[in-house]
Amino acid sequence: MESFTTFGLSRPIQNALDGLNYKQPTEVQQKVIPKALHGKDLVVKSQTGSGKTAAFGIPLCELVEWEENKPQVLILTPTRELAAQVKEDITNIGRFKRIKATALYGKQPFHRQKEELKQKSHFVVGTPGRVLDHIEKGTFPLEKLDYLVLDEADEMLNMGFISQVEAILAELPEKRVNFLFSATMTEEVERLSERLTNGPVRIEITPDDVTTNTIYHSVIEVEEKAKFSLLKDITVVENPDSCMIFCRTKERVDTVHQDLLNARYPVEKLHGGLTQEERFRVMKSFKRGEFRYLVATDVAARGIDVERVTHVINYDLPMEKEAYVHRTGRTGRAGQTGQAITFVTPYEDKFLKEIEAYIGFTLPDAVAPSKGAVSSNLPRFNKTLQSTPKVKEEKGKKIDSNIMKLYFNGGKKKKIRAVDFVGTISNIKGVTADDIGIITIEENISYVEILNGKGPTVLNAMKSKTIKGKQLKVHEARK
Repeated sequence: MESFTTFGLSRPIQNALDGLNYKQPTEVQQKVIPKALHGKDLVVKSQTGSGKTAAFGIPLCELVEWEENKPQVLILTPTRELAAQVKEDITNIGRFKRIKATALYGKQPFHRQKEELKQKSHFVVGTPGRVLDHIEKGTFPLEKLDYLVLDEADEMLNMGFISQVEAILAELPEKRVNFLFSATMTEEVERLSERLTNGPVRIEITPDDVTTNTIYHSVIEVEEKAKFSLLKDITVVENPDSCMIFCRTKERVDTVHQDLLNARYPVEKLHGGLTQEERFRVMKSFKRGEFRYLVATDVAARGIDVERVTHVINYDLPMEKEAYVHRTGRTGRAGQTGQAITFVTPYEDKFLKEIEAYIGFTLPDAVAPSKGAVSSNLPRFNKTLQSTPKVKEEKGKKIDSNIMKLYFNGGKKKKIRAVDFVGTISNIKGVTADDIGIITIEENISYVEILNGKGPTVLNAMKSKTIKGKQLKVHEARK
């Protein structure tokens, strides 16, 4: 399949994909999008890094009705980071259709989410606990919900969310389309898929296509006390552009992070002990390439899409065999190649064999770099360490560059609705409804995104126009 144009998508969605530089569909996108557009229940086995968020995000953005104010799609994710990322991806894909997505997860003010749910919202993306809270308190209206997506279903079960997922399913409208996505298809996931879906289309993307062709795996045996020395030697020889180092515990992450800082590595850490704001800040900076090394627990191994991570190092062997797939899946994404290097102590042979049985191939043995190799590569490594990394452009940057967000000092209290803004703004000379993006209406203020570089024209014109007979103050919203 040559391009996304073969799916017959509407112009707003196609324009967004062009702006996001989505050129050729991945295998999972080729197989899922046509079936999803026809409203079929789907059970999809596809590993991380295969492009599955866009596989369900593109057809769902196409299918939802913009005019409907209440949520039409619920996407459940196992982690807060993944919920935030899926929301961002949906917003980018649906940008020119004015699709609004709301994220619901813990460690964030409930009342703020409640207020957001009162506004027009096409998608709700959230973790099971917080979504269930909103359903039970009646702040998440379900009557228009047509689509349910269970993303990373295996991890949802691993993290013990099954009872919350079951409680959510019991509250949802029976007549709906269901998509289940999972990197692994365990018995528990199979049972869940049978309860969730009705005569589903089953799609399986074989691991060979996703993992082994793009990731070079290797194992190095090492004594526990020699791990940090080996880590330094490997980074000198490999000289990674972007590297994730996975540890088993928060304490270990803290230690390795501090040791790397002491060795003057540009490094940050990520684990469940950090505040949510800190976790988001670190992930955003790492995605942008502001530092080269990230030491993390498995909290960062699930569904976090960072472009061009060249190396994953398993400093500690994961205790869960599934975690090996998710950790190493941070590299070799979207057609790039990557290296996955795993440290194994002499007593961990049994765990290594379990991982190999699970992934279906033997991990090749490698030897630690020689002193000569480390010495000869040191100047090149030091040069990289001292150079400023090239900051990557965020996915939606190209789309955002043509958008101006306008602030108006009127909202629900003045009985103003989204259609009032659309009607007035699309009557401005040279502006059409296609130039209006996401509209957010709060109690006393509103925000309207103006697309296609038309922001200055609309800002000028609205200084002398009324909305519903009311003259509102207008200016460009603060970034």
